[in-house]
Amino acid sequence: MEAGRGRRPLVYKGEELRCSWRFEEEARAAGFRCIAGVDEVGRGALCGPVVAGAVVLSDTFATDGIDDSKRLTRKQRERLAEGIRAGARAAAIGFAEPWEIDRHNILQATHLAMRRALEALPCRPDHILVDGFVIRELEVSQRAVVKGDALSYSIAAASIVAKVRRDAIMQDWDQKCPGYGLARNMGYGSREHLEALQQRGPSEIHRRSFTGTQPWLF
Repeated sequence: MEAGRGRRPLVYKGEELRCSWRFEEEARAAGFRCIAGVDEVGRGALCGPVVAGAVVLSDTFATDGIDDSKRLTRKQRERLAEGIRAGARAAAIGFAEPWEIDRHNILQATHLAMRRALEALPCRPDHILVDGFVIRELEVSQRAVVKGDALSYSIAAASIVAKVRRDAIMQDWDQKCPGYGLARNMGYGSREHLEALQQRGPSEIHRRSFTGTQPWLF
């Protein structure tokens, strides 16, 4: 079964985007043997951590259903994440907490979370496929793939495990910080969330550095 069967393909700049082994095969043809896909979740949220996933898949991994995590239902993501953790050569998660986002800025914190995910892998990748941009301060061969979570099985798998982990974190925080709707909006700027911020102010996990660009929130 092809990934995403039953879902209409994404279209970017007039081209249909479908997950495949293309980028992994090109890396193997170039001599690389341990290829990790990396992606992040939570970069645009108003609160909570940035969570990065790093996944190394074998070329025999069953890719049924693997796709950009944003195109999957919660149940699909959870089922696929379980299969990825069980069947991948390696899978790991890295975090950058809200206080680190405030200290470094969101872009630097995203790079930090990605490096931590890679460092947590039990094997050392010799090539990295990363969604959108290369990771700073990393002395490993890399390839940035625009819309990579919709094109590369490895990057899509990383997006899925990161999304499932971050959603679980935000559901826990919804119990600790009720009133913001975090179990529904996962920390993103929904209408409910924005109204709660105006009424309640920020919680302990809200990113204070966002006041520089969105002072009306706080």
